[in-house]
Amino acid sequence: MDGYFASRLHHRLREQVRHFAETEVRPLIPAMETARSVHHELSRLIARQGWLGATISRDYGGMGVGHLGKTIIIEELSRVSGAMGAMVQASQLGTAKIVHFGSDEQKKTWLPAIAAGECLPTIAVTEPESGGHVLGMAATAVRDGDDYLLNGRKVYVGNSHVGDLHGVVVRTGPGSKGLTAFLVESDRPGFRVGDQKPAMGLHGFSFGELFFDNCRVPAANRLGDEGDGLAVAYSSSVLYGRANLTAVSLGLHQAILEETVRFCEERHRYGKPLHELPNVKIKLGQIQSRLMTARLTAYHAVHLLDEGLPCDAELMNAKLVNVESALDSARGAMEIHAAAGLFTDRPIERYLRDAHHIFAPAGTSDVQLLRLADVALGSAKGQWSQRLADVVRREPAAL
Repeated sequence: MDGYFASRLHHRLREQVRHFAETEVRPLIPAMETARSVHHELSRLIARQGWLGATISRDYGGMGVGHLGKTIIIEELSRVSGAMGAMVQASQLGTAKIVHFGSDEQKKTWLPAIAAGECLPTIAVTEPESGGHVLGMAATAVRDGDDYLLNGRKVYVGNSHVGDLHGVVVRTGPGSKGLTAFLVESDRPGFRVGDQKPAMGLHGFSFGELFFDNCRVPAANRLGDEGDGLAVAYSSSVLYGRANLTAVSLGLHQAILEETVRFCEERHRYGKPLHELPNVKIKLGQIQSRLMTARLTAYHAVHLLDEGLPCDAELMNAKLVNVESALDSARGAMEIHAAAGLFTDRPIERYLRDAHHIFAPAGTSDVQLLRLADVALGSAKGQWSQRLADVVRREPAAL
């Protein structure tokens, strides 16, 4: 597992999060599946555990357990509920922009609140017409004295309906230097959240639309300088988004294995447990092998990130391997369950639905493969993990 890298602190953290997930989250899953909408109370309860501050320095009231600790938290929550793992990963993604680009005043204002669970941050980049093409965005910000007026629309925003502070990247000028990021509080006039739409999976989590209609935002809420928006978007996605979604996939993958083993031990065919059938046992072996490989790629990548070492390619590969292998294992598990897997009295169909939600954010598998081909060809353009090494490097652990 992560024994090569984890400290006693990390092992205690895993036990703590697993206990919480089993006692506080699991009983609420049937209600979340029935409602198919965001669970406000549970999201806030999880935030109050302090886990959103995993990568926030202890100087700002955070945990300071780094990306390895963050991965453990998201994995263990996702093992029980992909929705709640997604909630934490989206908040962590929203935290990244302040850690990386926030002014001293912005950090003092927001990081302690996030670490205490009093503020759930988001990041809003994607638009309906541009999708993953960041430079194709059309939402704008126009300077008006000491303020900016924001207009436009963002979609697929994680934690849209529970978020208190939205990190919004909009256009302030032409080209790649014409994007700028802002912190927008959820109670600002001219800002509203769209109706939540039922989704295939991740019930309990929200990823919806944000609308800006002459939303006035102080210049003091700008993240970095005008023109830093592309860096805010890309660095957050590369260093946090890929690692976070890797952790969600890993937790789901672990749950898929555990549930399938349980099913194979309960069901009997020809007087023996189902796993005694050779074709079933081979599928179980495949799931186990995929999970072991996926875990190695995940923890190796975040270990390098915590050490401040170049690891953009490792993060891409971790997301690719974990998402694809979790989907493959979910399909294999469904084949083992056969018709029994189609009913909601067992969670395997939920795991399959939830796993599909992790495919697109922070780059689809095709995007990861294109970037990995650039690495192979020697044509990759810089590394965010190298540029921001001093910011993402984990502080010494307090054992």
